[in-house]
Amino acid sequence: MTFYSIPPLLTLICFLALAALAIFRGPRTQTNLLFLTICILGSFLYLDILFAFNTQSEEMALRISRADHFFIVYLFPVYIHFFHAYLNISGRKWLIKAAYVYAFILMCVTPTPFYIASMQKHYFGYFARGGVLYPFFGLASLLVTFYVLIQLYQAIRFETSSSHKNRLKYLFAGFGIMGLMNGLNVFTISGYSLYPFGNLSFIPLTLFAVGLFKHDLMDMGIFIKKSLIYSLLTAFLTCLYALLIIMASAVFKGVRFSDSIYFPVFFFVLIALVLGPLKSIVQDFVDRIFYKGKYDYQKTIKHVSRMIVSVLDYDAIAKLLTDTVVNTMLVEYCSVFLSDSSKHHFVNFSAYAKQVNIGPPDKWRKESALVEFMKTHHQPIIKRKIAKRVLSADKKEVLSDLENLNAEIALPLLFKEQLYGFLILGEKRSGDLFTQEDMDLLETLSSQSALALENARSYKIIEDMNKDLEKKVEERTRTLKDALSEKERTQEQLIRSESLAAIGQLVAGVAHELNNPLTTVTSLVQATIEDIEKLDSENSLDADMIDDLKFADKELDRARSIVSSLLGLSRQTQTYSEAVDINSVIKDALRILYNQYKHCELDIVETYARDLPDIKGNFANLGQVALNIIQNAIQAVMDMNGTIFLSTHFDVNTKQVVFLCKDTGRGIPEDIREDIFKPFFTTKAVGEGTGLGLYICHEIIVKHGGTLKLQKSNGPGAVFEIRLPAGG
Repeated sequence: MTFYSIPPLLTLICFLALAALAIFRGPRTQTNLLFLTICILGSFLYLDILFAFNTQSEEMALRISRADHFFIVYLFPVYIHFFHAYLNISGRKWLIKAAYVYAFILMCVTPTPFYIASMQKHYFGYFARGGVLYPFFGLASLLVTFYVLIQLYQAIRFETSSSHKNRLKYLFAGFGIMGLMNGLNVFTISGYSLYPFGNLSFIPLTLFAVGLFKHDLMDMGIFIKKSLIYSLLTAFLTCLYALLIIMASAVFKGVRFSDSIYFPVFFFVLIALVLGPLKSIVQDFVDRIFYKGKYDYQKTIKHVSRMIVSVLDYDAIAKLLTDTVVNTMLVEYCSVFLSDSSKHHFVNFSAYAKQVNIGPPDKWRKESALVEFMKTHHQPIIKRKIAKRVLSADKKEVLSDLENLNAEIALPLLFKEQLYGFLILGEKRSGDLFTQEDMDLLETLSSQSALALENARSYKIIEDMNKDLEKKVEERTRTLKDALSEKERTQEQLIRSESLAAIGQLVAGVAHELNNPLTTVTSLVQATIEDIEKLDSENSLDADMIDDLKFADKELDRARSIVSSLLGLSRQTQTYSEAVDINSVIKDALRILYNQYKHCELDIVETYARDLPDIKGNFANLGQVALNIIQNAIQAVMDMNGTIFLSTHFDVNTKQVVFLCKDTGRGIPEDIREDIFKPFFTTKAVGEGTGLGLYICHEIIVKHGGTLKLQKSNGPGAVFEIRLPAGG
């Protein structure tokens, strides 16, 4: 194999590789079948050229070339047919039919010398020399090539989609130029000793392969991976190394130094020094071509995962998602549609857009075919794949929805079979297609976003529940405050009513009590007046008269004291800042109650501490407490000839004034001790008590900051203890 055989060998490898891809990965469409046919016919052509370059038999080379051209004449009709199918040109079917008829006519003469006359020896090897009819094939090939290039140029010029325009450009630079280069082989076949331009077809075919992987030109659904590129690069450099070894052996054959053991070592070091930097340069070139502006998949996922878990707001999640997609994939726009409060639409929550003619709408119906498709299939929807597999009515509607959204890709945001919304993407600004790595990233982002949306929804529910709870607590608190205010007003009214009732009851007793001294005084005063009228100036006053007047004065003092106590205990003030002497309160209460116990056989033992500090409070209310407590004690011992012990003292440790009322009555049973301070609880017969006495007393003492307790008695009877803070 000579150096001149390398270009046709590389071209043959390109055709065989493309044919293999079309067979194993290409869809069974008319376009891909035509593409496969071109690759097979191209492989036949370059097998023929490669054999002719390396054979020594002119006769064998001629025979193979004529047999090969029996099929190769169909290259130009298949070529034009392929581009018509790819560009969706449907108005010139007659041209395709005419090309096939023309090729069939040429096929009939290919075994004769009229088509290929002989094999001509050139510096690069044997090559076919055309007969008189060959120019008809060469001219047809050139015309078809120029026609195809013009059609591609016009398609590129009027194409609005960036991605499709890029695909057409790669097709133009690859298959279009390849056809032109093969058409130029006509000069060599015509007898000119020019190296066949078609042998260099591996260059445009390589560009086509780049587009095939990068833009999925033939819809094979394969995208090139960096690892695959580097593996192919290593294999290519290895082959190149082997080729250089072969060439060096051939060049230096017969040189004395080549037989030395040092020659391969020297050559290996030389190749290593050259191919090492070359490999790095080629790798950098590959990265620039295939991965320019590419994102780091792992870093992007890690960054978004770290950020999105802390986001609990729909707007923030949508913004983070769209910003991530736009900044990493460089798309024209990205929109997130999330469910609205009405549950009938998805709302365009956030969008990042380049200046595009048609943007996504603000709302999208939940009953649309696109939404139903995502609910059913739970997978991303790619417009170009749907467009090439539209076989049913539902997919046509899905495609229509994608076009209305101006979306290339739609990804559902699913969490536990629930669709929260969907993400749509426009084209990439570069016009590149979305790779499998892109789709992996998008699916991961959509899953994480759906989880974040579920967290945000749960957080919002909890937040709303908290707000409702706070509102209810505020309402209940307001209601409770109103109830407490009403309770206080009712309590004040009860205290006043009970106080007035007690005062009314006591006034009747006091009136009766006052009648006795007043009647006595009146009688004595009247008698004294009569005696004074009978006296003359010569007689002195009788000593008995003077005693009567003194007695009358004493009884009047007693009446004034009773009235003073009554007035003090009947004052209806609400002031709790008076200086109150607890001893005076107890004594006044006893004066008021005197009429109730004066005819009873009972003893009242009074033990009052001297120099007792005053209490800040309400004299009348404390008097009401003393009246109630002492009156209950009187009623307890009234029929038993018992004793009531009243005492006061000052507790130095607690800074409290203490009033004790103890009686020797029957006492209070153990089972009702906890109930005696409850409102409307009474042990008296119906009509004798309201059950509010001790309750009101307890409330009055609490208002004064003190305590009223029923103490355990060592003997018979009950012991009530009142503790009030000293006023200072």
